[in-house]
Amino acid sequence: MKKVFLALAAVALLATACNKAPEAKIKVYGWQGEGGNTTEETLQADFSKWKSHGLDGMCYNAGHDLQKIQRAAKVAHANGMEYHAWIPAMLQGGMDSTLYAVNRKGEPAYEVQAYVPYYKCLCPNHEGTAEFLTDLYGKVADIPEVDYVHLDYIRYVDVILAKGLWEKYGLVMNEEYPTADYCYCDKCVADFKAATGIDIKSVEDPSKCKEWAQFRCDLITKLVDRIADTVHAKGKKVSAAVFPGPDSHAKWMVRQEWNKWNIDAFFPMNYNDFYLEDATWVGEVTKEEVNSVNGEKPVFSGLFICHDWQNKANIKDPEGHGLIPSEIEEAVRGSMESGAAGVALFTPGNMTDEHWKAFDKAIHQTYTVKK
Repeated sequence: MKKVFLALAAVALLATACNKAPEAKIKVYGWQGEGGNTTEETLQADFSKWKSHGLDGMCYNAGHDLQKIQRAAKVAHANGMEYHAWIPAMLQGGMDSTLYAVNRKGEPAYEVQAYVPYYKCLCPNHEGTAEFLTDLYGKVADIPEVDYVHLDYIRYVDVILAKGLWEKYGLVMNEEYPTADYCYCDKCVADFKAATGIDIKSVEDPSKCKEWAQFRCDLITKLVDRIADTVHAKGKKVSAAVFPGPDSHAKWMVRQEWNKWNIDAFFPMNYNDFYLEDATWVGEVTKEEVNSVNGEKPVFSGLFICHDWQNKANIKDPEGHGLIPSEIEEAVRGSMESGAAGVALFTPGNMTDEHWKAFDKAIHQTYTVKK
């Protein structure tokens, strides 16, 4: 009888263990680009490390190289992580010159770039642009191990830079300047006039023309949806890195009305330092983002990490700024209490031991969405 009792007790303990609720952990992604010396071994070392720190998936940029994309996707899956093939869209070099966007001064982006030389931005209104991108993302979607294609730079050039970047480029951007205002190519001008009756080149201040702003938002939305249709037809999903908002920033800064896009997950880049805001702003803007999609699609709040955080005050380049370890909890908590489905790190490679310690504490909590 004693043996039977002990056996029953053991079964009860086993059942209790099996029925124990899993440890609470929010969903976490990382954005990371591939380095020139990357191998399967270095990928394994990095991905396994980041998995151990709680990452569930990688948005990984291996360029257009299908073999490198497949290699990284296989390593991600081997480590139990979802794989988003992160590939910039509108910034492309070496394309037909007729496909590039033209600024208000009449300068094509393949000849003259705003801010930085790599801002060679395509025009979303050209059939050749759509064909190139649907073909590119379609081939990536054909890779069995790829779970999502991840769109980046699916937008116009920043007609207004984030305020934290003004000093870096020696600018005060209180208005839309012609050099960074796109696209005024013949097709865009003609199509807009046909749709609205407005000759945008005769408008004294195009930035005040709401129809012109909406026209360009709609062109990006149309292009995104066309890419999404191609990827979805192959049984894969689409995610995208987007500007915060969309109303507060994305729509008027880069013409991203992303809450209207037919994609599966949004990764807004809630990089507070770029907007001269503290970590509490992350939660505030996440609330707007979640509400913009009516909570119907997942929003993963993007967090920008300061690697050299102990020297942050002395770093002149704002792109070297970001969250320090003591701000991690606030950024994660604010995101989750605002309804985010999780967070994304830019980049896990910039996380220090102190960041990981704070992050581990922050992601292993249960958060209640605030109304």
